[in-house]
Amino acid sequence: MPKQASSSSSEEMSGLTKAAILLISLGPERSSKIFQHLKEDEIEQLTLEIANTRSVSPQLKTDVLNEFYEVCLAQQYIAEGGIGYARDLLEKALGEEKAKDVISRLTASLQVRPFEFIRKADPGQLLNFIQDEHPQTIALILSYLPSHQSSLIVSALPLEKQADVAKRIAKMDRTSPDVIKEVERVLERKLSSLVNQDYTIVGGVDAIVEILNNVDRGTERHIMENLEIEEPELADEIRRKMFVFEDILALDDRTIQRVLRDVQNDELAIALKGSNEDVQAAIFNNLSKRLAAMIKEDMDFMGPVRMKDVEEAQQKIVNVIRKLEDTGEIVIARGGGDELIV
Repeated sequence: MPKQASSSSSEEMSGLTKAAILLISLGPERSSKIFQHLKEDEIEQLTLEIANTRSVSPQLKTDVLNEFYEVCLAQQYIAEGGIGYARDLLEKALGEEKAKDVISRLTASLQVRPFEFIRKADPGQLLNFIQDEHPQTIALILSYLPSHQSSLIVSALPLEKQADVAKRIAKMDRTSPDVIKEVERVLERKLSSLVNQDYTIVGGVDAIVEILNNVDRGTERHIMENLEIEEPELADEIRRKMFVFEDILALDDRTIQRVLRDVQNDELAIALKGSNEDVQAAIFNNLSKRLAAMIKEDMDFMGPVRMKDVEEAQQKIVNVIRKLEDTGEIVIARGGGDELIV
């Protein structure tokens, strides 16, 4: 049975009910645009809630719209300068008690990403800002930045710091909110505060792989050579993930043809057995029709193949690519401005 929402105050309502009232208040045209950004289960829940809402008083609409506006305002202030900055501005706009209520309501449901402010900074300025910090501090900050931004900073660090920072990012797992807050405090509160009290997963091998995939080849080689001496197992794990088989799609036809000259046909057939259609097409388009037909036939007749065998075959081809890149026979476009990395 449809329910009447006019008798309740917005403070007593669930988030779902408030969201339904907000969409009702905005009207069908605006609400339909919001639905485009929601997941299917969220749309179903909201649709059911809206359908079960019989009437909404003008005062309740106003309360919900005001609350929505205040939360949006708080989010904007947080993105610009962190929780402290947001609190100061909200106190001036809404008063101390109201500001505290908005911030607590927001942080209860929203995890604010640490170092949000610094993510908007120019990498060159950011480098000047953090290059004299301890390598662990630099690693923590870079772990929260987009990989393209982190790669520029890693490339510009002093050589003696590059491998150390890379190693610390790769080994980083979970960082206490207290540690992050202390780093933010030392950085003169220019960064956003961590409001979620759960330990935050950050860094790790995947993070440093993304960064190294974007730095110039010289920086990557220097870091990897140092890691191979200090942490050979870690270096091996990073190297395995740096260029995966599917990245062949990023190579041009001439490069693929050069790579295929050093690959055994039986290894290629096994590698392609477990790859997607796009990768298969990229390979077959760079083989003669006769050879492509022969390898397709081999794939059809070999039957089921163990995933381990597929991965080993794909890794052998990746190793060929890395070897050709190291010797300068092929060029893979990376970060590093106009420089060609070979």
